[in-house]
Amino acid sequence: MTAPGTLPPRPGPADHLPAATDPEVLRRLTEALGDKVRTDPASLAAARTDESGHATDAAPLAVVEAQEIEDVQAVCRICTATGTPIVTRGAGTGLAGGAIGGAGEVVLSTARMDRILEISPQNRLAVVQPGILNGTLNAALAEQGLWWPPDPASKDISSVGGNIATNAGGLLCAKYGVTRESVLALKVVLADGTLISVGHRTVKGVTGLDLCALMIGSEGVLGVIVECTLKLRPAVTGPVPTIAAFFEDVEAAAAACSAVTAAHLEPAVMELLDEQILAAVSAHTGVDLIDRGRSYVLIQTDGPGAEATAQAIRAVLEANGGRVEFARDPAEAARLVQVRREVHPAMTRLGTALIEDVAVPRDRLAAMYARIADIADRYDVAIPTNAHAGDGNLHPTFVFAGTEVPPRVWDAADELFQYAIELGGTLTGEHGVGVLKRRWLGDELGTDQLALQRRIKAAFDPDGLLNPGKVFAP
Repeated sequence: MTAPGTLPPRPGPADHLPAATDPEVLRRLTEALGDKVRTDPASLAAARTDESGHATDAAPLAVVEAQEIEDVQAVCRICTATGTPIVTRGAGTGLAGGAIGGAGEVVLSTARMDRILEISPQNRLAVVQPGILNGTLNAALAEQGLWWPPDPASKDISSVGGNIATNAGGLLCAKYGVTRESVLALKVVLADGTLISVGHRTVKGVTGLDLCALMIGSEGVLGVIVECTLKLRPAVTGPVPTIAAFFEDVEAAAAACSAVTAAHLEPAVMELLDEQILAAVSAHTGVDLIDRGRSYVLIQTDGPGAEATAQAIRAVLEANGGRVEFARDPAEAARLVQVRREVHPAMTRLGTALIEDVAVPRDRLAAMYARIADIADRYDVAIPTNAHAGDGNLHPTFVFAGTEVPPRVWDAADELFQYAIELGGTLTGEHGVGVLKRRWLGDELGTDQLALQRRIKAAFDPDGLLNPGKVFAP
């Protein structure tokens, strides 16, 4: 999937950097890194795109499959010496085009940096390389009764480093927060190959500016994350009541979810699917939910008092017009959660799916759904929308035929994004800006803050080599 026209050309190296031909860059990389440098067509083609469907116009110069910190440093030193742009890439599951490589760029893959370096139950932390997958990490932690909370729907295929680079969210954010709440420290390689350590192994630490927090969500424009010290929690034990609630329309469902939050009740999971998504996911999974209501809310509670909290939530949902059912057993509960995780593949069966990501204050969820319906009608475009209703993060999905995004879809998206900002919300809750949303960044940040963020980028990456053209439009 591509935006109308082509992506802007990438910025060239700064004037003071020496020029180097592509063969010279490849020679230096191969001498330093051997067969970790990939130039075969399949590797280059894969690095041009991600799960967003966006693709660059041409393949990158090379993909380097780093395995150690020293590999990353070598790539950065060579690229700085030759003025070659670097695009850091993890599992490639991003939805904003933030880790896709184009002509003349070196894609630095951390996917093979996937080891667990330390698990410390005494300190309740783990030290890992960025390429380890969420699901793999938590399977290992479970053996020691521990757990890392970030839980994107793609947890079985998304990497920890990618989660950190986009400050990813997921199904459990309402109770456990986004990725930044679960990161203690990072090791980061800067564009010139310098290795820095930011953050602390300690629970507390306020020495200097918080550069660890700055790195989380920075989408590869400040440095390359090469090691992650993660804050763990005890694994959830005891019952996890699971509720399926059905409503006659999505605005009523959204209002009921806001009422749950207003009642000071804290579900671990509170997910909302509108009628279009409910129909698509029912057809995709074979779990028939569409005949039970026009909008669906999935709720789970956990921890001490989970049963009492679930019953209190049930009362709120019913008072707001919901028809509430409890899962009969753990297998049914797992099936209902898996149905939610299948939303993305279900959408792709409907046509080309541009999966979007805005967040609004939780009491404005129903208003956002109402405006989405209005926009879909006026622009004649299907916009099925699901939401992490517990934290106000919506995923409007623009569905259309063909591979080029029609102009009316971008016009509809523009109005949708502007309304989210008007409600006091944000352009992206968890996917990041990448390529897809850079044109709207100034609308949310304003001129002064955007200029300040560009200066911060220049302080870390003075030659503009790290992920050029992403987040900040050229």
